[in-house]
Amino acid sequence: MATHHILLVAGLLASIHHIAYATATTSVNLTADATATAYDILEKNNLPRGLLPNGVQSYTLSPDGKFVVTLSGQCEFPINVGGQSFKFRFDSTVGGVIKAGSIQEVYGVRVQIKFGFLGLRQVNRAGDQLTLQVQQFAQSFPVSAFAASPSCS
Repeated sequence: MATHHILLVAGLLASIHHIAYATATTSVNLTADATATAYDILEKNNLPRGLLPNGVQSYTLSPDGKFVVTLSGQCEFPINVGGQSFKFRFDSTVGGVIKAGSIQEVYGVRVQIKFGFLGLRQVNRAGDQLTLQVQQFAQSFPVSAFAASPSCS
């Protein structure tokens, strides 16, 4: 009976140690990432910082990749590529699910196509190209077009 209690106590102590170690590890990782900016998060995921305009107020990044960015207000700016101008409009809160080389389930961002704005749904990077999925349309751009964060107009 005493041996059974000793094994039970040893197992309990091992479990407590494992939980304490996991909590300490998580805290260290959260503290290390607390100094990263939203632009750093893009770059860590192999995406250019220019996907976000200047003036990010704050952001949150969940362990499952949900990335929410707060701007000071609505933001609009053009991107000129190959002689064409594309206008982007950001709501004050934008987000999506960020993974290495992509942002999926994007919300709060619209792109002007002809005479109207359509919602941006996904961004994928393949080499030096970014493909932006706008509803049923996809348009590729060189990554260099998003090298610098644009300023809102």
